[in-house]
Amino acid sequence: MARSLCPGAWLRKPYYLQARFSYVRMKYLFFSWLVVFVGSWIIYVQYSTYTELCRGKDCKKIICDKYKTGVIDGPACNSLCVTETLYFGKCLSTKPNNQMYLGIWDNLPGVVKCQMEQTLHLDFGTELEPRKEIVLFDKPTRGTTVQKFKEMVYSLFKAKLGDQGNLSELVNLILTVADGDKDGQVSLGEAKSAWALLQLNEFLLMVILQDKEHTPKLMGFCGDLYVMESVEYTSLYGISLPWVIELFIPSGFRRSMDQLFTPSWPRKAKIAIGLLEFVEDVFHGPYGNFLMCDTSAKNLGYNDKYDLKMVDMRKIVPETNLKELIKDRHCESDLDCVYGTDCRTSCDQSTMKCTAEVIQPNLAKACQLLKDYLLRGAPSEIREELEKQLYSCIALKVTANQMEMEHSLILNNLKTLLWKKISYTNDS
Repeated sequence: MARSLCPGAWLRKPYYLQARFSYVRMKYLFFSWLVVFVGSWIIYVQYSTYTELCRGKDCKKIICDKYKTGVIDGPACNSLCVTETLYFGKCLSTKPNNQMYLGIWDNLPGVVKCQMEQTLHLDFGTELEPRKEIVLFDKPTRGTTVQKFKEMVYSLFKAKLGDQGNLSELVNLILTVADGDKDGQVSLGEAKSAWALLQLNEFLLMVILQDKEHTPKLMGFCGDLYVMESVEYTSLYGISLPWVIELFIPSGFRRSMDQLFTPSWPRKAKIAIGLLEFVEDVFHGPYGNFLMCDTSAKNLGYNDKYDLKMVDMRKIVPETNLKELIKDRHCESDLDCVYGTDCRTSCDQSTMKCTAEVIQPNLAKACQLLKDYLLRGAPSEIREELEKQLYSCIALKVTANQMEMEHSLILNNLKTLLWKKISYTNDS
């Protein structure tokens, strides 16, 4: 009886369901196409960025053209340009003008670094060194004697490192490195390569600290391309993921992942001791003080024995060089007086110029990096003392009275505390 009162009701219900199904399907298709479009756009942008960042073929062509015309020379030139036993692998570049690759040279792993762009002015947000003459390889000129070249190198070191009594020893060391074929003479091509490389702080630091445990070894060079020792683990912590996946991981979750994927605490302590020892190496070393201007985890690595190895030292600069470049620079606030991420001076509001004195010493920046790294998983019996020492370290200021004494005391106390805890463990 009820059906006879509403004869079309049973027909309307299937129609409603069909309409709703069509709506859901259209909505699903719309969001599916949206995801595909956005994903494709992201992949395109990242691929475009990758092709801009990774220009190994261009780098090789520039270097080999110079080598084949006799402009430059070096121990890596023949392997790179003739026998092709030195080749580029995975791209590690983060900036177009600083090319970096995992490489293989005669079956030995290494890291290949090459300078690409020409910088005609000093930009404190990117590069410290002007690149014009490096790209052109225009010095020294034909007819330059070895003595004249030594004077050129000495003057460069005096400007970068300050007037020190032992600079002549460093000049002789550079000539030994420049003699790539070890024939007892430095050719014009070798001298041009050496001069170009000496503009780069990382190369200079590798030569100065060539016998130190935590500095990667120089394997060879050609022009301003150089090959250095590779490091098994290229960050203090974390795991390496494909860049496509990295795009969709929130930064907070990524930091939590990094903390989870770390070595055991005794091994972290050994790595941390290595960083403290490297800070000692660059603090008032044999040729002056160097400032660590980017102490991020990505610049530090370690080998399979958990010995710290520096991965990237391009932002470790001579103190004298940085002071000369940053002092009297126009500023509105302290934010204008920064090089890299960690070398900060203050802005003198009376003159609106940057001061020359860097605020934080290297040790304070290293401790800031190590704080979370070491406190997570630290043994309970030393955690309180470790935390106290780390915070005292972070509070260090360059301008403090007796800073050097405090620096040495805090550094030695930290090393002693860590070594005491791990000395009798298998991990150490």
